[in-house]
Amino acid sequence: MADYAITFACYNQVGYTRQCVDSLVRHGYDLGRVVAVDNGSSDETRDYLQTLPLGGRILNRQNLGCGVAWNQGVLAFQAEWSVVMNNDVVVSAGWLENLIAAAEARGAKVVSPGLVEGALDYDFDAFAADASKRLREVARVGARHAVCMAVHRSVWDRVGFFQATPSLWGYEDTLFFHTLERAGIPTAIVGASWLHHYGSVTVSAMKQERGLSAREGLSARNSYRLLGKSMWRRKWDKMVRKRQERQWRSEELARYGMTLHGERRDGQFVWR
Repeated sequence: MADYAITFACYNQVGYTRQCVDSLVRHGYDLGRVVAVDNGSSDETRDYLQTLPLGGRILNRQNLGCGVAWNQGVLAFQAEWSVVMNNDVVVSAGWLENLIAAAEARGAKVVSPGLVEGALDYDFDAFAADASKRLREVARVGARHAVCMAVHRSVWDRVGFFQATPSLWGYEDTLFFHTLERAGIPTAIVGASWLHHYGSVTVSAMKQERGLSAREGLSARNSYRLLGKSMWRRKWDKMVRKRQERQWRSEELARYGMTLHGERRDGQFVWR
């Protein structure tokens, strides 16, 4: 398997972090290749992290935001592939090997897995085993998401790291992805690898700590200027992106009866 390291940021929500780590251990992944960055948690998160044989443990005295924490984790354990992911995810068997193999096969330098989001009220291990086989050759070329992304070392060398501004509150990924687009770095979401994602609980908790709503952040405060785009250009890009997403969804549903992005609603799958 390729040289890799995993990093995630924590801010309270120890129960989700525990589920994430337990799933990594259950599927045989070495915690010595995991760096956890705590952003000033006040619950049992720090005590829990101290019990783990991690490759790195960074305990920030205050909430520095995702961009700072991600950079700290990536730099603390430098590898060919840096996997930056949320702490409110559950991994599946072979997810990392499949993710990196799919990236290498397609020449992608940033790659994300398929996702199911929402309540974990189904047998995810069985689902992921089936989905990763059925959709092994499926990829949304040019897409990516910040729930989990494997970033090749060459990307850091070429465009740098995440913008380390604590007040971005979840906008770091948008800025990073914009930089990737401008640099022409190939990305993809692939069906060979799957995660379950509860739903951005750490980012929401960090915003609440600063008195922001789950939807609010710098992007809601005229931050699009950081992209250097006009209002017309932003609207055009959004329209193009939504049209592409509809096309992917239609093609995947027609062929496989599912897509690379699912949600659990009222005990059922809804495909996006």
